[in-house]
Amino acid sequence: MGKAKVKRASTSIDMTAMCDVSFLLLTFFVLTATARQPEVLPVDVPASSTPDKLPDDNVSIISVGKGGKVFFSIKNPTVREETLKSMSAKYDIAFSDKDYEEFKKMDEFGVPLKNMRQLLSLGNDQRKENIQPGIPVDSTETNSNELYQWVQQARLATIKYNRDREGEKDFVDPGPMKVAIKADANEKYPTINLIIETLRNQKQNKFSFVTGLRNESK
Repeated sequence: MGKAKVKRASTSIDMTAMCDVSFLLLTFFVLTATARQPEVLPVDVPASSTPDKLPDDNVSIISVGKGGKVFFSIKNPTVREETLKSMSAKYDIAFSDKDYEEFKKMDEFGVPLKNMRQLLSLGNDQRKENIQPGIPVDSTETNSNELYQWVQQARLATIKYNRDREGEKDFVDPGPMKVAIKADANEKYPTINLIIETLRNQKQNKFSFVTGLRNESK
């Protein structure tokens, strides 16, 4: 008896639909991704073997560069704006709506509050580290220690922001604002000590140090 012949089917696959989906996904990620802002104050952080990462939100970073310049960063734009409003009332320095919008976009700054409007009037590419003298910091709890006031008002603004979001669906309270210190590896101890004392004076006894990952092969 003769052997039955099986008709061979084509092995070609139409990839048009897959290509369309791939390009749609690529377009989605490109349009929704947030570009990382360049650091205004470059800091050569010390090495560490701890792999823990800082959260993307609910955190502020105090940066200390060469020469003891102190910069402050508030990651949440809404908290950032609310903090500036509180500082405006505390120091009796008025800011316009445009100033607040610009401040929401500014991730890091290092000027006395009296010079903030001048800084906000500049473009992003003009807000270089060399024109920002740093935030005033000392061992007191008065208005002369502007870093103390920035941290305190940012903590209060975070509490208010979390309370306002309590009614939102799936909202999980992240707790108090976390604080991290990002200091240059060669920075002298007195400046770092002033910052630590500033945090301790307002009962902020838990904070992190930002470090680079040490190469274990060395």
